[in-house]
Amino acid sequence: MHEQVIEQLRTIPVPGPVEGSNIVAEGLVSDIVIDGGKVIFSITTPGDFSGDIAALREAAEAKVRGIDGVDNVLVALAATPAAGGGGDKAPAPKRPPTLKRGPDRPVGPDMRPPKQSVTGVKSILAVASGKGGVGKSTTSVNLALGLRSLGLKVGVLDADIYGPSIPRLFGITERPEIENDRIVPIEKFGIKVMSMGFLIDEDSPVIWRGPMIMSALMQLVNEVEWGDLDVLVLDMPPGTGDAQLTMAQQVPLAGAVIVSTPQDLALIDARRGLKMFKNVDVPVLGIIENMSTFICPHCGEASDIFGHGGARDEAGKLGVTFLGAIPLHMDIRKFSDSGVPVVVSDPEGPHAKIYRDIALKVAALMEEDEDDD
Repeated sequence: MHEQVIEQLRTIPVPGPVEGSNIVAEGLVSDIVIDGGKVIFSITTPGDFSGDIAALREAAEAKVRGIDGVDNVLVALAATPAAGGGGDKAPAPKRPPTLKRGPDRPVGPDMRPPKQSVTGVKSILAVASGKGGVGKSTTSVNLALGLRSLGLKVGVLDADIYGPSIPRLFGITERPEIENDRIVPIEKFGIKVMSMGFLIDEDSPVIWRGPMIMSALMQLVNEVEWGDLDVLVLDMPPGTGDAQLTMAQQVPLAGAVIVSTPQDLALIDARRGLKMFKNVDVPVLGIIENMSTFICPHCGEASDIFGHGGARDEAGKLGVTFLGAIPLHMDIRKFSDSGVPVVVSDPEGPHAKIYRDIALKVAALMEEDEDDD
């Protein structure tokens, strides 16, 4: 099928001085990934590209979708800087206003997008961690379900392209539909869900460069038919790299929640994640301490495997809200692995109550932030 994809893309012309030029001949196509009936590839244009990139992508999608056996097509858009040289220079863009945090403390231009710039979505909440393995995705899902229990219309976007966990946590195996060139999210437990994991097999690695990842993330935010949502929960990739910074700067985040275990090593990374959001002027709503205490199911004795109270102490030092402590418990792991999160599988249980209490605090803090604006 790889050759069929190439041949179809060769039929798409691009503006250029060479007669008969096409996007393959010009080197615009790369990183073709074929997984069953799913085809994913990148179109990379130079910074001075004069054509209509949206029309180019639509044409590429249509051509590849017409191949027998192709069910879904995702085109990641990327751009390379324009080459230097002679000729008339484009006028310099208007400098955005400089933000200040306190007297005479410039922190750079305000690059944040306007609120509600994602069609139908009232607020976007990022759930982040400085490192992996702290239970961020499990927390994201149960927090979203907790918000849903408050009567809010909620969506979840899995922004971890390299290691998407949301399909497993929601127990979703089907593929999203495409309607009017927009992706229709899959609904489960009353929540609209979208993940790159829906488009690839669970054990297939995504071997992409940074620009492709960032382009794909922005397409998942802006080209999914979310409908009317009160909150879109963004399950961020762990760390503070390019993908995280792009999401923080280009997505209109209402706030961020940091997830950490209580151990010192995790808190160091959590601190970095918190400061990243503060540096790009995204409100940090608070810190959640996950895997806080282990209760032995046999003897009932409490053991602080990863320590206890470290995230609460860190929240106090950094001046942010401590949202709550979630224990290390077998039920949370078991229900998560089975695709029926604990807030759904045991809604009256103690762990579901913890998540709902955290959700209530988060909803209140988001409301306060909107009132301040």
